[in-house]
Amino acid sequence: MQTIALPPQYEVFAPPAATANDGYAEILLGGIKTACLTRDELSRLMVVDCLKARTQEIHPPKLVFASNGHAIALAARDAQFHDTFVQADLIHADGQASVFASRLFTNTPVPERSATTDFIHDASAEAATQGLRFFLFGATEEANAKAAAILEETYPGLKIVGRRHGYFSPDQEEDICDEINLTQPDVIWVGLSLPLEYEFAVRNRSRLTAGWLVTCGGCFNYITGDYTRAPRWMQTIGLEWLHRVWREPKRLFWRYAATNPLAFFLLLTRTSALAPDAYAPVLMATVRNAA
Repeated sequence: MQTIALPPQYEVFAPPAATANDGYAEILLGGIKTACLTRDELSRLMVVDCLKARTQEIHPPKLVFASNGHAIALAARDAQFHDTFVQADLIHADGQASVFASRLFTNTPVPERSATTDFIHDASAEAATQGLRFFLFGATEEANAKAAAILEETYPGLKIVGRRHGYFSPDQEEDICDEINLTQPDVIWVGLSLPLEYEFAVRNRSRLTAGWLVTCGGCFNYITGDYTRAPRWMQTIGLEWLHRVWREPKRLFWRYAATNPLAFFLLLTRTSALAPDAYAPVLMATVRNAA
């Protein structure tokens, strides 16, 4: 294979090597170390990591988790979940409130919200052009199959090499990992809801071979249209959770009533910078031609 330099569009701005991470800035958001990346940068980092992973004979996937109000509150209340959550290699800001808090309390704010429901589309577009392979794991069989079909139709060239519904018993996990590995995916999407998907990812990381393992909650149901997004203006001002409560009050009212106040408190009191203000453009990696 021919070695090529990373294209200019894959450069990102990152703090010097003395900071928490060589490739991008990180800050504390609600007590959780969170990456300061745009959606485009997150997608490009996925490509770089996955193409690099292909050159390694054994490569457990990088764990990529999403931080939102529910996760921040649960991490503060449940020590076991906190220990699981912080094992992620990269945590991105799924909630708009986190973006607002980073702007208020740090000099290195998160540039924009990277909701997983948006990121799966960004990632699919990038994967279609770069030849990355996806495995979709989670949701019902019907929703999973429909989501795979929609993604393949929407992003011509996208390779979904395998998929599986998210209903299983603990003694099936090893077989599921073997099934996933046989398809040789670059990115494994795990949509099992919180906290199950985080626990599955950490518990089975050493069994899986891929570039990234991304937790994605109810993404497959959003792709199919079974769940609907809030209007853009509600997303922009951080009220998508209210739209969800309005759509599903019986299931979600008490969850948000219990987690939102604590999450807001944590964002106000446990948000701080980890990196210096100065940024320098760095080349994230040298990758090999996927062809």
